[in-house]
Amino acid sequence: MKKRNTLIICGILSVFLFFGCNREKLDPKNPVTITMWHNYGGQMQSVMDELVDEFNSTIGRKKGVIISVTSISASKDIQEKLLMIAAGDPGAPEMPDLVTAYPKTAHILWREGLLAPLDEKFTTKELDAYLPQFIEEGRLADDRLYVFPIAKSTEVLFVNQTLFDRFSAATGVELESLATFEGIAEAAVKYYQWTDSLTPHKSNDGKSFFTADSWFNIAQVGMAQLGGDFIHPDHLNITSEIFKPIWNFSVLPALAGGYAVTDGYSSDLSRTGEIVCSIGSTAGILFYGDSITYPDNTSEKVTYTVLPYPTFKGGTKMALQRGGGMCVKRSSPKKEHAAVLFLKWFTQPEQNMRFVSSTGYLPVTKEAFENNIKREITTAKTQNLKKLLEAAAHMYGEYTFLVPPNCEHFDSLSKEYEIMVKHIMLEGRKRFLKEHNALSVLSEALYQDFVNR
Repeated sequence: MKKRNTLIICGILSVFLFFGCNREKLDPKNPVTITMWHNYGGQMQSVMDELVDEFNSTIGRKKGVIISVTSISASKDIQEKLLMIAAGDPGAPEMPDLVTAYPKTAHILWREGLLAPLDEKFTTKELDAYLPQFIEEGRLADDRLYVFPIAKSTEVLFVNQTLFDRFSAATGVELESLATFEGIAEAAVKYYQWTDSLTPHKSNDGKSFFTADSWFNIAQVGMAQLGGDFIHPDHLNITSEIFKPIWNFSVLPALAGGYAVTDGYSSDLSRTGEIVCSIGSTAGILFYGDSITYPDNTSEKVTYTVLPYPTFKGGTKMALQRGGGMCVKRSSPKKEHAAVLFLKWFTQPEQNMRFVSSTGYLPVTKEAFENNIKREITTAKTQNLKKLLEAAAHMYGEYTFLVPPNCEHFDSLSKEYEIMVKHIMLEGRKRFLKEHNALSVLSEALYQDFVNR
């Protein structure tokens, strides 16, 4: 009797396992269609289209999967649609099976039970093939993986080598000094003073040397480099002594005229020769050409150098990782399996490098960084892209990529900080020109106002 019961139980389990596995089993004769929304435009859209067609005609046809891109929109537009879906708003579109999203948006979808966890759909060996920080960013509050990396970016220092060489010849400032934030700050003040001296009949008409696309990013990465935490769940750690080097870097040279303050992208100022160097996303490389057009409409051929992300003295080599990833809609096991099959294929080094090459984005696997990116360097279409890939390969070997916290107030804190620091830079510069106080005295007064606001 005991043996018979055992056989019955085994039989039930076998049936359950068969139908459970069968739910995931794909059938080439009855392919499953996976809808996808993404935010990649321009050249990346063309490559994405090619790769989707290739998948559908090869692996997809063999396994029984069809990827159908049903929407291509800007990140902001996709986010608005996803938030409508999460809120259950009337008129909200149906959620696609695959969609590009940032962790902050994915968190809202996850909270409503709309996302499929991906850990169990990959083996440990498969996940180990990806950069761990890229995987880590996609884990949400329950520590499970929901945002899968397909292309990332980081930040680097873009230098107009033509303009810098003139400055260097006149002042002795060397390119190597820009490896640290302190070196950039010192060079910025010297550049303003040097350019101001070129027109002795005019006072205070020196030129800016540097700007950043995000002063907030400099603060959060700088604090991490120096061993601190900048972002707490509901406030920024601006009273810490570790923050003072970041404040001094951000504000002191701005008061002296060495920094440009803008609401646009640094590449816009670079293309008109208004700055010499800037920190921005690697994806911005496409906006740096081989010439600049000055405000008086004269043009000049120039070359650029791309340097790894700077560090604060005494800090560790660390840079921000940027970019979203792909989320999979919680649906049937078969559809989830089919969506993940595409993600696995798409992020293999060969396909992934085709997607990110010539764009400034970075691949997501260790093999692509260690092998494929080297081949891309030798075949890069432009010198700017070649230099960027060299900098990225260097950073992969020596840097840690910082995972930004996924906290509720992150966006509001970063926006508030950015606005406040730019305001202080501009108003502080006006006060310095009017009051002629010592830079350090004015900077300290501004800092006290900042922390006590």
